[in-house]
Amino acid sequence: MSDNPFGFGLPPEEPEDGDNGKQKGGQGGSQGPANPFGFGGGSGGADNPFAALFGGMGGPGGEMNPGDLGAAFQKLGQMLSYEGGPVNWDMAKDIARQTVAQGAPDGSKDASVAPGERAAVEEAVRLADLWLDGVTSLPSGAGSVVAWSRAEWVEETLPVWRELVDPVAARVGAAMGDVLPEEMQAMAGPLLGMMRSMGGAMFGTQIGQALGTLAGEVVGSTDVGLPLGPAGKAALLPGNAEALGSGLGVPPEEVRLYLALREAAHQRLFAHVPWLRSHLFGAVEGYARGIKVDTSKLEDAVGQLDPAHPEQLQDALQQGMFQPEDTPEQKAALARLETALALVEGWVDAVVHAAAAPHLPSADALRETLRRRRATGGPAEQTFATLIGLELRPRRLRDASRLWASLTDARGLEGRDALWSHPDMLPTAQDLDDPDGFVHREQLDFSELDKMLGEAAKGTAEGGRPDLTKREGAEGERPEGDASGREDGDEGDGGK
Repeated sequence: MSDNPFGFGLPPEEPEDGDNGKQKGGQGGSQGPANPFGFGGGSGGADNPFAALFGGMGGPGGEMNPGDLGAAFQKLGQMLSYEGGPVNWDMAKDIARQTVAQGAPDGSKDASVAPGERAAVEEAVRLADLWLDGVTSLPSGAGSVVAWSRAEWVEETLPVWRELVDPVAARVGAAMGDVLPEEMQAMAGPLLGMMRSMGGAMFGTQIGQALGTLAGEVVGSTDVGLPLGPAGKAALLPGNAEALGSGLGVPPEEVRLYLALREAAHQRLFAHVPWLRSHLFGAVEGYARGIKVDTSKLEDAVGQLDPAHPEQLQDALQQGMFQPEDTPEQKAALARLETALALVEGWVDAVVHAAAAPHLPSADALRETLRRRRATGGPAEQTFATLIGLELRPRRLRDASRLWASLTDARGLEGRDALWSHPDMLPTAQDLDDPDGFVHREQLDFSELDKMLGEAAKGTAEGGRPDLTKREGAEGERPEGDASGREDGDEGDGGK
């Protein structure tokens, strides 16, 4: 778990000459913050949290002309007048696009997708869907196929990032107002309003930089195992896909096809398992509800704050005043989310390998490359881990993939994919420890329960009570698949 999720670290310094320049010290591109959302002191030499907002202004010697100064004050006024939610998302989008325009850490620049690249992506996803038809019972979930530039990825995924980030940011940001007694809050209204505006701006700055850096390396809309793009829209980033394949000695079309298989497989799962998205996002909200912040440092900072020197608040924020506690609620929510994401990624890994192996000579090499990319904490994992304190352990991903492959051998495609019909039928974290035990366990059958509930509803509507005992044997024994949804002797499969 991340020690300091959502901190106000200082952003890296902006290039001297705008989007196409290089950072001081001779290094090109923008190196994303090691802790993009952390409240600890940042690195990179920036003097204030708004460097990313104003850093491109000024002449070669650093001086500002009147036009730049006016623009800076206009932006500052917009920032302080912000009255929205816990994150200033307008600022986040602007800074994400600025970060994208500066280029990725490898020096590559964003570019519009060429018609030929767009056609290649569309063809790859169509072919991927054909191959997947033979390895899964879930039908295609991609109603459309798109090829995005990095800037387009930012625009298209921002609404989902907002849904993910806002609950956590709101809970942490609430600490700014909670530290004051109620009788003082009315008197400190203007100050609290300024603090909320500054908090929204600083959250927006950090998130914008993180997403802009992330856009330089993601290859689709599902890199974090979550549906970040619009529903039913399969997306690849051709430029980033090419960068991923460089140095592997694999033909670019094979890399593109393998990534298209992963994207199309994710789309099938999220399109045809209607409860899955809310289950994953609900776990994030559950984590946010469990956040408890030690506000002792914040109380000291507010008590000593001189309204004439608001920069003191920034100095305090830099010293890591927010230290979220590791509560039981957080642990439970993160355990649910970690297991669900491992099952999603494991299923995708298993079905993609089954689809790719007969057609792509490089299937094994590409599979291991993607696994290691996840295991070593690629940008998607790092961003998500910093955001909510979650780190997907590679062992869980590999265990989940083996479990799904074993289920295919034991129950076939229909039997394996039928487990997605209800969250209580999925393997648990304990089942990932004992995959053979789960594979050979009798399948849970909810059909009898559904029939009984239907009869109960019908009987109630008719003013009577259904006789549920008719389903029991003469000796009062439970039939297989009783109303508890468990077999005799089954202890609930680890709390399902």
